[in-house]
Amino acid sequence: MVRTILTHPGGAHKDDVLAVCVLIARHRVPVVRREPTPAELDDPSVVVVDIGGVHDPERMNFDHHHFPREHAPTCALSLVLSHLGLYEDARRFYDWLGPAEWFDSRGPQKTAAWLGVPRRAISQLNSPIDITLLRRFAQATELAAGDPIYDFMGLVGEDLLDYLRVVRERIDLVAQHAKRWAIPQGDKLIEVVFLPRADLLADEPSQAVGHYIRAEGLEGTIAAIVYPDRRGAGYGISRFEDHRSLDFSRVEDQPDVLFAHKSGFMCKTSATDEGRLKELIVKAWIDD
Repeated sequence: MVRTILTHPGGAHKDDVLAVCVLIARHRVPVVRREPTPAELDDPSVVVVDIGGVHDPERMNFDHHHFPREHAPTCALSLVLSHLGLYEDARRFYDWLGPAEWFDSRGPQKTAAWLGVPRRAISQLNSPIDITLLRRFAQATELAAGDPIYDFMGLVGEDLLDYLRVVRERIDLVAQHAKRWAIPQGDKLIEVVFLPRADLLADEPSQAVGHYIRAEGLEGTIAAIVYPDRRGAGYGISRFEDHRSLDFSRVEDQPDVLFAHKSGFMCKTSATDEGRLKELIVKAWIDD
């Protein structure tokens, strides 16, 4: 039984705040901001986050500051998510997690270089929501249920965990239903993931297919995805990650194409026959 979440006093950073958010979502217990005692580091009912110089999940200690300089970029949130068995999915589907790890363990200059952006871009992307939450959390010495900051942090933690749960559920469902197509086109094959219509996948099917592709490590292989149209009985067809050899504006004059985006990244069709869907992809193909 967890009875307290303890983290460092003073300035707050995104990694320790988000780690505490996740922990609040799991354990509705008070948060205390001060140095831990040796007894608290040994007590698994006290979760010690981003302080204490110890990483020992069995004793619920999650600090990374003692890791050697050559250790992979890691932050307190990484350690908590790993303890919950969620780190791999979080790293794959939360694009912001990698930069957060770099920022906390390497600083803004090296993070900007890693991202390939100017140093100033790091601060330009700061949100007033981030600033206020960090500032108000830093001002507190103890937080508990009923405090607006505590309750908001609980909502943040719930959303972080719920998103990963839903993503994993969608991936598992797509894995049960999806088909891989390899459509011949000259001396090449157009690799496609096709998701047949299924009532269980009515919510954001294109996003679910994208998550499935990333979970399976198929980025760079898949050129297009085909998924049930939420607004009609047909299908949507999209290039995956802006594959440069597909332009669906090329099929806008086809009688069964209901809509083709002028930028060419997707189209919608009333067609349901797999052969016809493959034909439309071939028609949208641009030979190198």
